[in-house]
Amino acid sequence: MRLLIVEDDDALRTVLTKQLSAEGYATDACASGTDGLEYAMAMMYDGIILDIMLPGIDGLEILRHLREAHNESAVLLLTAMDAVADRIKGLNMGADDYLAKPFALDELLARVRALLRKRSAERSPWLTVADLQMDTSAHTVTRAGRRIDLTAKEYAMLEYFLRNAGQVLTRDQITDHVWNFECSFASNLVDVYVRYLRGKIDKNEKVKLLQTVRGAGYVLRAEE
Repeated sequence: MRLLIVEDDDALRTVLTKQLSAEGYATDACASGTDGLEYAMAMMYDGIILDIMLPGIDGLEILRHLREAHNESAVLLLTAMDAVADRIKGLNMGADDYLAKPFALDELLARVRALLRKRSAERSPWLTVADLQMDTSAHTVTRAGRRIDLTAKEYAMLEYFLRNAGQVLTRDQITDHVWNFECSFASNLVDVYVRYLRGKIDKNEKVKLLQTVRGAGYVLRAEE
């Protein structure tokens, strides 16, 4: 899943970006409201962590623009401890949750997970192609009952393939979903991770699920 952090505190933005990336999220970050609005309008994010007090456009103005554009990204507002009016206004404008500063990092991570679960509540936690199965609630993957251990990026890529099973995905689509903008120009990054995934889900299997479509990209499917 892809997240955007809009936070002008350099230290906090850096910590959040590193931690959320380590959790397996494709994470973009910026320091001004102007950049934040540009990012949020250019890419459909699963979730946005949005500070209210920002240089340029403030967080509530960004939120207003997003909701007027029918952007449904989950929004977690970061507010000052005493900014009760801002919290109420933000929630009324369509924010999904808020967190007052200072906050514990573990609480923010828990809030993000809860928001993303809520947004995908209509989805089954089970994703299946042939005998390959992912349980998104337990964060586990098996093939024919054999447990497969994946890194955070491998898991994110496989989830994207499973949610789009049978659909040919281009390298650009995969990069946009799994990595942040800073990695977009690593030309062979997708190919490298597809090779890693194949080594884990298709090795020694008669039916190869992760297939190359020459000149187009990759597809996860049971048929050759």
